[in-house]
Amino acid sequence: MDIDYDFFRVDEAYARPQKGKILISEPFLSDTYFKRSIVFLTEHSKDGAVGFVLNKPVNLSINEVIKDFPSINTQISIGGPVQTNTLHYIHTLGDIIPESIPVVGNIFWGGDFDTLKELATLDLLKTKQIKFFLGYSGWASQQLEEEIERDSWVITDIEPEIVMADKDDHFWKEMLNRLGEKYRLWSTFPENPTMN
Repeated sequence: MDIDYDFFRVDEAYARPQKGKILISEPFLSDTYFKRSIVFLTEHSKDGAVGFVLNKPVNLSINEVIKDFPSINTQISIGGPVQTNTLHYIHTLGDIIPESIPVVGNIFWGGDFDTLKELATLDLLKTKQIKFFLGYSGWASQQLEEEIERDSWVITDIEPEIVMADKDDHFWKEMLNRLGEKYRLWSTFPENPTMN
């Protein structure tokens, strides 16, 4: 008997990308960088999209990555598969960091690195004010939309304070659980269904 319900089809309400929203990967997306990931979109336009994976922390300190940067207590994550030898950051410092790009609410992307370093040197950066990423996630024009058509991503809003908080392995499940019963079931699927 056929049923008129596709369990793995993303509901239309969760399929519109926009700057400041998050992408939640579907349970079986097996890409090394995007498996069970949450990506915060900092840019989305007809030309493409840019974002950063929020829940892939690495066990490095900022002064291990940038040798002459002051030691500050902040989490560093793998931001995505593009240019993994580059450092990026989002923050809540706004115009204090010249050339910052507003994303959503009080979250900004990038800005003058020398100013950021000076604030860190003067011990004026708090842990929850900045997040660093190695590399980024990038999509060419219509590439993300094609992935969404294939139901690779669920898209939803996120509170700025959650974006800036440290993440652990449970974050992917927590975000799916907030979207209702269908996605709560997604969160319980084993990573490798053939091993179940």
